[in-house]
Amino acid sequence: MLAQGALAVIGCFIVYSASRTRRDDAFFYTTRQVVFAIVAAVVLVVVMSVDYDWFRHRAGQMYFATMGLLVLLLAFGRVSGSDKISFDIGPIKMQPAELAKLTVLVALAAYLAEERSSEISYPRFLGGLIIVGTGAGLIIIQPDLGSGSVIAAMAMGVLLVAGAKARYIAAFTFLALATLAAALVGKFVNAYQLERFQVLFDENNPDLEQAAYQVDLAMQALGTGGLFGKGWLDGPLTNNADIPVLWADFPFAAVGEQFGLVGCAVLLGLFGIVLLRIWRIAHLSRDMFGTYVCGGVFTMLVWQVVQNVGMTMKLLPVTGLPLPFISYGGSGLIVWFALLGLVQSVHMRRMR
Repeated sequence: MLAQGALAVIGCFIVYSASRTRRDDAFFYTTRQVVFAIVAAVVLVVVMSVDYDWFRHRAGQMYFATMGLLVLLLAFGRVSGSDKISFDIGPIKMQPAELAKLTVLVALAAYLAEERSSEISYPRFLGGLIIVGTGAGLIIIQPDLGSGSVIAAMAMGVLLVAGAKARYIAAFTFLALATLAAALVGKFVNAYQLERFQVLFDENNPDLEQAAYQVDLAMQALGTGGLFGKGWLDGPLTNNADIPVLWADFPFAAVGEQFGLVGCAVLLGLFGIVLLRIWRIAHLSRDMFGTYVCGGVFTMLVWQVVQNVGMTMKLLPVTGLPLPFISYGGSGLIVWFALLGLVQSVHMRRMR
């Protein structure tokens, strides 16, 4: 919990350093992020104080409620003639895709835990695919490829922990790739999202110059930080409004420019501590449901960190996937605190 709290605090400082020159109110995004962090901390305490079996028994209701929100969001977007990934509730944007990370995980873990065996049967595997595929599919056609990939990565982790056979994993991988291909062919993916993939393989194409602008500057900021960085608030690229939406998409670039290689190592080390803690709790769980939940949270955290850092370093395509606890955003921060609250609930009720 201390490492998690440290990451959230670091995130608030990074959000301030990356956004203070973007509006007349230098504290606009930071104030909101601090409020989000306080709400997230309350959610953490509430979730960890409840026996995780409570979520298991209500997995179906939570899952179908979230699917309903995703369908409603999709319908609302089609009626308004625009792509929608969030409900705008006054000054607050609520993203059902973030909530799906929690509810799809709980539903999948509860479903797989019903079968008490060392490996998953084929019918049970197919049922799990339906649970995951419905949620991931609704998210991808928003379109939100980043969040859809997180759901798929989570499912992969849970299935591996549950003892899925190699051919089942191969089938799941094929279906995930086929879904992505179908989204591209069916033009569910926006032109700018397709360009982000093209930039990774053809960055010298003059037609993709605009698409490459953001990631090129992020890479430059990351590379010029050196060993110890230029100092907090002293990064010329991250502090002077040069990189669009830096505080949400590329906070790792701000860490690299201002705190250098050492700062990046410390940040990744904190993520490593959180991951080790989740791994340990998974082994101590009193039942397979708790183990599956921990396995899913572990895989999601690894995937989001790798994806965000990878796209900053131009090793992976830009998906807009935030860096957990660091990137600006209330829905993501609150859901991640809830996920780790669920893991902590497993730990508090572990085998004696």
